Amino acid sequence: MKIKDIQNALNSQYSEREEVIEGLMVALIARQHALLIGPPGTGKSALVSDLTKRITGANYFQWLLTRFSTPEELFGPVSLKELEQGVYKRNTTGKLPEAHTSFLDEIFKANSAILNALLTLINERVFYNDGAPAQVPLMSLIGSSNEYPEEGEGLEALFDRFLLRYEVDYIGEDQSFISMLKGSAPSTADMSIDELFELQFFSDTVTIPDEVFEAMSKIRRELMDEGIRPSDRRFKQVLAVIRAKAVLAGRDYAELEDLMILKHSLWEKPEQRDKVAKIVRNLAQDAVKTRVEEIKTEAADILKSLEQSNNSTDVAVESTKKLKSLVSELKKLQKDNPNRPEVEQAIALVQKSLTDIASQVLGV
Repeated sequence: MKIKDIQNALNSQYSEREEVIEGLMVALIARQHALLIGPPGTGKSALVSDLTKRITGANYFQWLLTRFSTPEELFGPVSLKELEQGVYKRNTTGKLPEAHTSFLDEIFKANSAILNALLTLINERVFYNDGAPAQVPLMSLIGSSNEYPEEGEGLEALFDRFLLRYEVDYIGEDQSFISMLKGSAPSTADMSIDELFELQFFSDTVTIPDEVFEAMSKIRRELMDEGIRPSDRRFKQVLAVIRAKAVLAGRDYAELEDLMILKHSLWEKPEQRDKVAKIVRNLAQDAVKTRVEEIKTEAADILKSLEQSNNSTDVAVESTKKLKSLVSELKKLQKDNPNRPEVEQAIALVQKSLTDIASQVLGV
């Protein structure tokens, strides 16, 4: 599948961005919108630009918003010729209303003059030009921001329009950082907009089995128990994402594990992310994979605590004991569940952390 070729090409070019790349591909197939949140210099705009340029024949619009951005910048200038006839109509050529895909950087800087038109365009795919509604071809709008919107700024509705939300941080692993510095030969993988339309049409026909619907109901119930209440509308919308996830995997039916992508969709506040991820993981992922993910998180927390202690020798010794215990648990998992590559990869990851501590902190 050409879209899979594009995904693989981007994964090889952008280190530690696999989940984000998958989310952007899913957003395109599902005709939904995605939000990237993270500090400057994490490659958000470069990644989106690279992806969208690989969809040949698609109109692409990109803009950096500021507090002083005007509607003309996004929607086009008022046509002077029309104005002479008493008609207040914008010339939208090359602007957002004519785009199939779009990237708006610092989207939460949108002021009230832009916000209402933007909300209607994103949600209903309609742009009012001289009061007349016109359908727009927009498939996916990708927004990005260096920070979350502040409460009380009136941006809650805009934030809610993004069905998929990802935090994008600086590269963590040393090897990934070196790979980023070295770079890789860019791949020419691409696809036409008509081929994307075919995938979108196929996505609408994907079958969702009852076990997936039942798991979604359980996820909803457990989220409610934690005081997290995504709207019924949001649960309805994520069906498109689940179907698109199946299409990206080359299937015409959804599987339980396709629900894993919901950890990027069902939270409203940053502090809810971890709870949502845990609940989704427990109900959408098999027990072995769930425990492996938990162990990797524990290992990362151990290393973070060591770093915060300024690599204290005492903390390093204690960290080593904890990591060795995690390796032992992983090896038991491996023995009980052979042929599970994620377990083997986790063992290698934690053992590398042990080696790093031994050489850098303990001097062994």
